[in-house]
Amino acid sequence: MIEVKNLHKSFGEAEVLKGISTTFEKGKTNLIIGQSGSGKTVFLKCLLGLFNYEEGSISYDGEIFSQLTEDEKRNLRSKIGMVFQGSALFDSMTIAENVMFPLQMFTKQSKSEMQDRVDFVLKRVNLDNAHYKMPSEASGGMQKRVAIARAIVNNPKYLFCDEPNSGLDPKTAIVIDNLIQEITDEYQITTVINSHDMNSVMEIGEKIVFLKDGLKAWEGSNETIFKTDNEAVTNFVYSSNLFKKVRKMYLEENK
Repeated sequence: MIEVKNLHKSFGEAEVLKGISTTFEKGKTNLIIGQSGSGKTVFLKCLLGLFNYEEGSISYDGEIFSQLTEDEKRNLRSKIGMVFQGSALFDSMTIAENVMFPLQMFTKQSKSEMQDRVDFVLKRVNLDNAHYKMPSEASGGMQKRVAIARAIVNNPKYLFCDEPNSGLDPKTAIVIDNLIQEITDEYQITTVINSHDMNSVMEIGEKIVFLKDGLKAWEGSNETIFKTDNEAVTNFVYSSNLFKKVRKMYLEENK
């Protein structure tokens, strides 16, 4: 579990995060949503330890990040997997080499042990025969699955995904959503996803934190979001025609 208490972050005189408190639960897909400028990207970077913050705390299973030594922070980072918005694969490496990279960085495993682990995670994301392909030979959906394999190769306790469906067609986006949710449940990872995709909200939003103007304006789940009268939330989610249809059906079924 990740617990955030009264988090404040500013750039100069501009306060971006204004006292956010929430928890992200183990074994669940936790989504951060909000309009551009709401603070969700800055929030994610604070969670990852990429930004320092002026006030508040972030704790990982009871360990407050700001109180850790550099060695302890490095150890914590070895337990974190990250799926970047653009997949961020190394163009000069094969798919297998990309996936192996975190093992080389954070572990002392033998080459054969690393190869076995790479084989296992590539099979888990349905890329059994893609080891020797280059990223340029892979489709957008395949590249995203490689990024997920690389993110979980170290058996992380925490998985962060920044707009994992960016640039994907709707069908492939659903495949990626389902894969992230399956892996989260299967390995009981604390997964945090930064997303603007309302399909993801409806499909896998077990915990949703909605940010507006640097504040937590609402939190709930993909079930309770249908019931909310929070105007900021409904204005945001009603931009999705699919959400309108699903919410109408849900309310009619639950009268």
